[in-house]
Amino acid sequence: MNPELLKVIGAPAPDVAPLPPAVVHASGVRTLRALPYAEVEGSRPLELDLWLPRDSGAPHPLVLFVHGGAWRRGRRDDMGLRTRHWEPGPFARMAAAGLAVATVDYRLSGETTFPGPLDDLRSALRWLTLRRTELCIDPTRTVVWGESAGGHLASLLALTRPGPSLAGAVIWYGPSDLTAAGPGTPEALLLGADPATVADRARQASPLTHVHAAAPPFLLVHGEQDSMVPCAHSERLAAGLGEAGARAELWTVPGSDHVWYGLPDEQVEAVFARSLNFATDLLLGPGRP
Repeated sequence: MNPELLKVIGAPAPDVAPLPPAVVHASGVRTLRALPYAEVEGSRPLELDLWLPRDSGAPHPLVLFVHGGAWRRGRRDDMGLRTRHWEPGPFARMAAAGLAVATVDYRLSGETTFPGPLDDLRSALRWLTLRRTELCIDPTRTVVWGESAGGHLASLLALTRPGPSLAGAVIWYGPSDLTAAGPGTPEALLLGADPATVADRARQASPLTHVHAAAPPFLLVHGEQDSMVPCAHSERLAAGLGEAGARAELWTVPGSDHVWYGLPDEQVEAVFARSLNFATDLLLGPGRP
């Protein structure tokens, strides 16, 4: 085996790989697709897509979006059932509001167990921080936004990030307590065992375990008729954050099942608009134009 060949045969490492040219849309929003941010031994390369506002010359604050799918499936560029037909789509709307958006892969429960997916999100933030100058972003101003299983991971990232805290978290119908799930459930697949048999790991994987006074501001939005992740998950997390002395806004949405199923389109738009306003207030300041 030629040792010189081994040195050059692999693709460049994500930390130094050249960035592709951005695609510039008519609105001025720019996109960079399939940026590798991490290589995990024995796994697929992990990638992210980046949506950037119209170039202003100044670094843009960041939304890190985490997709749902029961930790078992899902795509990084999918915000869920009710936004798939939007034109422009939700990430283009965020970028038009002045926020950079990174939509990230993470390893699913068929590939790894907890805390692997959370480690991947931390790796994505590390990479975005390393490449911030080239990308013209400011990861020191980051709101994490997740839906369903992605809301669970986003909550954990906001509550357990070492070093500087995130600016905030937008959580749509995310699980907050994995300890009561049974064998064979998506939670058990994430943990790698029946939660009852790995009680400490289930607690560590539960955002409720990690509430603290210095947590960043949370907006928790949940359908009152959610049949997959009961609304009590967000109610309990909001209560725990409040009792700890952190800021948490809870919005329960009447008439809505999981992924806003059953809501009229205009109400889904209102949920998105309020969520985006929460993020932009934190990242750009209230009273912006």
